[in-house]
Amino acid sequence: MSDIPSDLRYRDSHEWVRLEDDGSVVVGISDHAQAALGDMVFVEVPEPGFAYAQGDACAVIESVKAASDIYAPISGEILEANAALQDNPGLVNSDPYGDGWLFSMTPSNAGELDDLLSAADYANTLED
Repeated sequence: MSDIPSDLRYRDSHEWVRLEDDGSVVVGISDHAQAALGDMVFVEVPEPGFAYAQGDACAVIESVKAASDIYAPISGEILEANAALQDNPGLVNSDPYGDGWLFSMTPSNAGELDDLLSAADYANTLED
């Protein structure tokens, strides 16, 4: 069974979202997704300052098995990209909820967080 932290919100496309104290969000991919994709070889993260609508493709991850788009879990502007992934994309595999985060955003519509899945609901999507 995949690790699914209960304090995060999820998209059915396997992105996770953590709301920070300052109202920003941090985004990454779930343990399930990184395990299914295999060893990461390249991560292309979005540039700070760019804005995306919920569901827009905004990043790409490449593993030994496949390349996959990462979708903006909510609408907002990119604050920061995880520069450490440029030299060490394997952080997504070794620590998907910590050092392997992809980018942070300033939400333009915080209500969209309510549209995301709880940990239990996300876990149910993995059982189908």
